[in-house]
Amino acid sequence: MQILIDGVSKSYMDSKQGAVLALDKISLTISENEFVVLVGPSGCGKSTLLNIVGGLLSPSGGHVFVEGLPEERDPAIGVVFQDVGLFPWRTVADNIAFGLEELGVAQPEKQARLARYIKMVGLEGFEHAYPHQLSGGMRQRAGIARALSIQPDLLLMDEPFSALDAQTRTLMQEELLRIWQATRVTTLYVTHNIQEAVYLADRVVVLSRRPGRIASILPIELPKFSRDKGENLPAFNRYAEEIWNLIRDDAQQALLEGADG
Repeated sequence: MQILIDGVSKSYMDSKQGAVLALDKISLTISENEFVVLVGPSGCGKSTLLNIVGGLLSPSGGHVFVEGLPEERDPAIGVVFQDVGLFPWRTVADNIAFGLEELGVAQPEKQARLARYIKMVGLEGFEHAYPHQLSGGMRQRAGIARALSIQPDLLLMDEPFSALDAQTRTLMQEELLRIWQATRVTTLYVTHNIQEAVYLADRVVVLSRRPGRIASILPIELPKFSRDKGENLPAFNRYAEEIWNLIRDDAQQALLEGADG
């Protein structure tokens, strides 16, 4: 399966500015099992593009196609946001099971998937805990397990670790790579953090300041693990510097304008 983003544009009406073009003719192919990361200055439309790919927003122009599904059906899409959105009245297990219940998955299969994904994200022993009893990192793990439990064709992640402290964020990046290695789910990931992009991505897609256009696409030709350590560190830093040089001026301008997104 692959995702084809073909000439996607998005406009919206602003009470002060009138019609605003957020995205302008974005074309991109996301291949099966690929981990693609979107970066760019605030307000460049990263989250807007992710929401269009996920069917949460409609484009003003262009199309998103899914090719190569093994049967005639809509793709299954798992989503993880910065605000995990766990139901506070549900336990970890019940939160993870929510999507399975919506899909009508039979009880034996539901229990098997719960056991698999709870173990995969390292939450064994916390199945009956409630969200308020978990750390931020553990809540994100539960959110990732919930998204994966439906066995998605595509995983969308929008700044999932940005609210975490630096140490927890680093640990969660390592965990995400381990989980991705186990599932190989096709992933589109949004972040403001350049180092995070280089650490996670097969390819980094750099968007320009609004209206968002593709400024560059960088394949990250480094081993998937330990990219920021040892002999890989100089190349890691070069990728990060190249991306920063691509967005520096736009980021400074966005900061002056107080842009969001």
